[in-house]
Amino acid sequence: MPAFLSLCCLTDEQKRVRTGRSRTRCEYIPVRSPPPSMAPDGSGTTGTNPFLLIRNLVLLLLLPLLSACSGPQLSDYRGEEPELVPREFFQGEMVARGVIKNRSGAVIRSFDATIDASWDENGVGTLDEVFKYNDGETDTRVWTLEPRDGGYHATAGDVTEPGFMEFAGNAIHMNYVLEVTFGGSTYNVRMDDWMYRVTEDTVINETEMTYWGLHVGEVVLVIQRR
Repeated sequence: MPAFLSLCCLTDEQKRVRTGRSRTRCEYIPVRSPPPSMAPDGSGTTGTNPFLLIRNLVLLLLLPLLSACSGPQLSDYRGEEPELVPREFFQGEMVARGVIKNRSGAVIRSFDATIDASWDENGVGTLDEVFKYNDGETDTRVWTLEPRDGGYHATAGDVTEPGFMEFAGNAIHMNYVLEVTFGGSTYNVRMDDWMYRVTEDTVINETEMTYWGLHVGEVVLVIQRR
């Protein structure tokens, strides 16, 4: 029903006065438009304001960028101990245990992993990772870390956008895009990876997963040197 019309049923007496008939009949009677304070866009009409839609769309697109700006900075950990230097900590055989969470924070998978780390004479590191999940699936990933600009250029076979590993104090940060298969389809998921050394032999690793700027999950694991 249009906003400027109201449906009103006349009484029998009103019908007899207007039509001389006793049968009840319904008819539309025009009423005024709602005042500006009642209209969604404040204009006196109930139509959608296209400028409000554009403004809301722009804010939605900027939200991931604003969220990224409010996150921790690597410089926040400068001076913290025990110091986490990739070439010093990642040596030889290590073990890891962790969980994968969905976007609501519920744990959906757990895993054990082994990491075999080595470095060549040019300072290039190799991290050979093997994952065993609680549902029986296994996965491997081999990272190559090349020294560059005070950090490491990090690549792997299923990494579609290489990361840059940088470190300060007791923390390591790396951001990259990982090819993830789910439900028979493949997605390029951005991984925001943070590591914190809490003891001489223990690192806690937290990774936020986003897709098109939206939070879709998280990986949390503990890495220990043998």
